[in-house]
Amino acid sequence: MDPERVGDVIGFTQMGGEGAAWIGMSPFVSEDHLVQNLGDGTYHHSGSLAVRAAVAAGVNVTYRILCNGAVAMTGGQDIVGGMPVPRLAAELLAEGVAKVAITTEDPSRYAGARLPDGVRVHHRDDLESVLADLAAVPGVTALLNDQECATELRRKRKRGLAATPNRASFINERVCEGCGDCGAKSNCLSVQPVETEFGRKTRIHQASCNKDFSCFDGDCPSFIEVTPGSGRPRAARTAGELAVSDLPEPPVTLLDRPIGVRLMGIGGTGIVTTAQVLAVAATNAGLFVRGLDQLGLSQKGGAVISDVRISPESIEGTNAIGPGECDVYVGADLLVATAPTNLVLTDAGRTWAVVSTTRTPTGSMVADPAVTFPGVDPLMADLSTRVRPDSVILDARAITEGLFGSDQLTNTFLLGVAVQSGALPLPPAAVEDALSQNGVAVEANHQAFRWGRRYAAVPDAVVAAAAPPPSRSTRAAGTTAYGLVRAAGLPTDGELGELIARRAEELTAYQDPDYARTYLHHLAQVHRREQAAVPDATSPVTAAVARGLFKLMAYKDEYEVARLSTDPAVAQAIREQFGPDAGYAFRLHPPLLRALGVDSKLTLGTWALPALRGLYAARRLRGSALDPFGHTTVRRAERSLIDEYLRGIVAAVGKLTPDTRDTVVAIAALPDVVRGYEDIKLGNVERFRTQLREQLRTLLEADDLISAT
Repeated sequence: MDPERVGDVIGFTQMGGEGAAWIGMSPFVSEDHLVQNLGDGTYHHSGSLAVRAAVAAGVNVTYRILCNGAVAMTGGQDIVGGMPVPRLAAELLAEGVAKVAITTEDPSRYAGARLPDGVRVHHRDDLESVLADLAAVPGVTALLNDQECATELRRKRKRGLAATPNRASFINERVCEGCGDCGAKSNCLSVQPVETEFGRKTRIHQASCNKDFSCFDGDCPSFIEVTPGSGRPRAARTAGELAVSDLPEPPVTLLDRPIGVRLMGIGGTGIVTTAQVLAVAATNAGLFVRGLDQLGLSQKGGAVISDVRISPESIEGTNAIGPGECDVYVGADLLVATAPTNLVLTDAGRTWAVVSTTRTPTGSMVADPAVTFPGVDPLMADLSTRVRPDSVILDARAITEGLFGSDQLTNTFLLGVAVQSGALPLPPAAVEDALSQNGVAVEANHQAFRWGRRYAAVPDAVVAAAAPPPSRSTRAAGTTAYGLVRAAGLPTDGELGELIARRAEELTAYQDPDYARTYLHHLAQVHRREQAAVPDATSPVTAAVARGLFKLMAYKDEYEVARLSTDPAVAQAIREQFGPDAGYAFRLHPPLLRALGVDSKLTLGTWALPALRGLYAARRLRGSALDPFGHTTVRRAERSLIDEYLRGIVAAVGKLTPDTRDTVVAIAALPDVVRGYEDIKLGNVERFRTQLREQLRTLLEADDLISAT
């Protein structure tokens, strides 16, 4: 994680030694206080010894104890000897801790609880201020953050062992700026970046969502709170059911020699469970099994690796697979599967692989729009040289989502591919029996396994069955927009013509046709200069300016947010995903109310739609003296950026040659950094201005030329 979020880590220690390093170093450093993280599982195991040592030493330290009810570092088991938070608070005070405080996402559950004297309960949003209060108390203090492990809670909900909240979070991608603030606020890998026609946006991966709802804290009006309906969502459609008799027998179902299987993925997707299913299936088939979950952490999104060794005879030696010893290489996550530490196990003549190419974002990609997924081609090129040529490479998550409306069955689908290919020589019936014994979504997993087998036999048929319907975001522009483009002398054919026409159509809806004509006028000047300097049918400079100028001209003020929020496509998307009778409400934090001291978002139900439509109808006031929203710092900055950008583009295009084209394209694409709302946007505006000056200076090679433009 980013050091700005976790502070300066002073070192690592053994279990039960948390804070011990501080006891030794505190007399020799200028800092007089340390915050030491500690899990409740570790505390009950041996971490209480560290607390006693710190009390005995008299150092100033706050133990921040996460009371999540799970031994997270080994897969989420129950805590042996665990005690409720009030009893833990009492024990800490009895051990000599000077002060104890409790934070939780739901303080109401402590109503009527018997707490030790002086122990107070706070909302988790007050975590920083509570820590500051504790740091001011000499000696050892403790903060108990009471919140059940979100990943374990999600697993319980999937198994029907815990109630599922009757609400969900949804992002209107058109309103979203893709700034990453919601990911930074929530630190959640279900808040995922997605590439759209209008740039990088964010969406909620519903299947893995822990329903913590901290993403709502993002400083953005794109979030919608949904109440799922009782009807069946269209996205939850399932592929046609396959019977075992519909499938050919695998070429090999009898294991006659020992094999090593490595399964790789990320936390929260069931890799350890899949390894268990595989082990049970091999046992069902009368084989010997050894397994090792090397990184079976319950942390969602962390790398998870499981080795399973299977043999017709008793297995000797280590459970782990050694270098060059892997026979079956199952990669449910591309980055984990192509990591050098895993590839070292492969052998080009021995290892058969089935690897998904799905681009699953990492934590840094969620929080930082500047971080992008590595190029897939170099990763796959390296992988292909290390595994057998008959290996299977596929976008497994896209296929399972298309077949079942969810990607949560990907691992089972990959098992089906491996069994039907003959690389994993197990009887299919043994695997299905193991899935039944697992007892979770049994029929769905049977179908995923069978569709994986079908993919190995007839891949094209499965890809066709999983193909999604055409996306609304790629719809063609209307004829009126093409007429405006044609009148401006711009191309109307191909990708460039569609790109320009769609944005002309959007700007007409944003304000009026004259506003779109202004956009097209500036774009036509750039296009003429580009064709004169570097004739090219693709016109990369024009395309970059088309995107960049549109982004700046279509800045998302109150009128535009109202338009995009009332777009019928939003309601349609919600009903497709959550049911035809799903309800929803907007989570908005208007700048005007923010200026009046309202520090939290408003929840506006569908009853507010007429008011939002009325606000959009008042867009004629935009930028005028009568605009009630147009005089804030951010609105003035948004309007000034349009002129600043155009002046920079004129200067850059004036220096356009075949040698400078890449630099000019980079300058034209700079508006992409202007993301977010309010203070986040203002910070990015300064980044834009700095980068524009630097790149123009590089291109023009003189400060006086920059000033002249």
